[in-house]
Amino acid sequence: MSIATPPPPQALKVPEVMAALRLSRSKVYDLIRSKQLESFTSGRARRVPVDAVREYMRNRIEESD
Repeated sequence: MSIATPPPPQALKVPEVMAALRLSRSKVYDLIRSKQLESFTSGRARRVPVDAVREYMRNRIEESD
């Protein structure tokens, strides 16, 4: 019998985004405020879709070329 692993998260908490991008909390919130990084709130919790993090990274890579 195999144990099913949970699916990966579809939305990240700000500290998870900080770790993924190796940025400070204030920088992540600056990116959110400037609309460079999409996010949404659920109650009082701010969440960032995983696809938004990938898109931000793709844009940064394209800008550096």
